Amino acid sequence: MPITALYASLMVPLFLVLAARVIRARRGARIAVGDGGNRMLIRRMRVHANFAEYVPLSLLLLGLAESLGTNAWLLHGLGIALLGARLSHAFGMSQVEENFSFRVAGVVTTFGVLGIAALACFYGALAGVFG
Repeated sequence: MPITALYASLMVPLFLVLAARVIRARRGARIAVGDGGNRMLIRRMRVHANFAEYVPLSLLLLGLAESLGTNAWLLHGLGIALLGARLSHAFGMSQVEENFSFRVAGVVTTFGVLGIAALACFYGALAGVFG
């Protein structure tokens, strides 16, 4: 699954940057566990957690679609869209005054990737069963 591997590897730097931002906020606020009510820490934790909630399922569906023979161009389109969506979401939520347009664009695009990848898997599975 080289296409999925490509996009999974491209997601790792963003995941690590988001994790490092949480660690820096924890150190700065001297909060080892929980959020201590610190608004900046809460925001950074949610940006990181949101990435961790949506990217694994998206990549799983992308990998399954790839294994079922989905068109490579569609897979690349989904991978690029997912990466852009997660960058947009992280940027929008990371602003001191939250930029909802980036956040919404990231969420809508992520949901689109999930939906299209799920449909590609469904189609590929049906083709394999009834082919």
